[in-house]
Amino acid sequence: MAEPDYLSINQKAWDMRTPTHLASKFYDVGGFLQGACTLNPIELELLGDLVNAKVLHLQCHFGLDSLSLARKGADVTGVDLSASAIKAAQQLCLKTGLAAQFIQADVIDFGKTNRQQYDLVFTSYGVLCWLPDLSAWAETIHRALKPGGQLILVEFHPFNDVLSGYDYFFRTEPDIEQEETYTENCNGAQSTVVTWPHALSEVITALINAGMQVEVFNEHKYSPYNCFEGLEQVEGKGFVKKYHGHTVPLIYSIKARKQASLW
Repeated sequence: MAEPDYLSINQKAWDMRTPTHLASKFYDVGGFLQGACTLNPIELELLGDLVNAKVLHLQCHFGLDSLSLARKGADVTGVDLSASAIKAAQQLCLKTGLAAQFIQADVIDFGKTNRQQYDLVFTSYGVLCWLPDLSAWAETIHRALKPGGQLILVEFHPFNDVLSGYDYFFRTEPDIEQEETYTENCNGAQSTVVTWPHALSEVITALINAGMQVEVFNEHKYSPYNCFEGLEQVEGKGFVKKYHGHTVPLIYSIKARKQASLW
């Protein structure tokens, strides 16, 4: 029996979600077009000065963060699986006139054909669960970086997934579910999604094995997004989740560097 085409299932789901996201208050495209930056303090601190930096943004959705990077002075290439999202990103790029280009591709497939090298790879918030093979993901990043180039990863912490009933450690067989999207205007519409769990140790080990040197690893109790059940808002900080009265980590961040050749 042939294995289901998980990639196509997820592509269909994100193609379906994109129009909903474009119209949502959650993404606030109108505010972005008026000059708002969609990047959060966690990633901004790690990113540093982006003027004239050549940046690869993996799993960029419809490009608001990519274009926010461009507003900071970067020359950005965004990559995403969804054709609908990439079309929207290209349209937003034309409206803003920013220095960005967008490519519709699966991350791993992109990595197999990409010959460009970048100063920085950026990826954030709900990206790794869609990937069945973090070794190939990490190798894609390593090959895409110039010697001395950096990866900035900001991701939702798997602790929250465990509290929601999901596995912590990787399983070959994915979770396949009917799921509403996370924006306030989903109106009950559901799509089939396919995801895989990834432990923190798996993420870090994949990067190390690919030749990346992990320089920063942090865990954060505040999420900038109210996109999970049971979160409480803390003014000026973001959203927290409490378990038996104690806050749990909701975000983690990694800065890793491709070591420069000694020869």
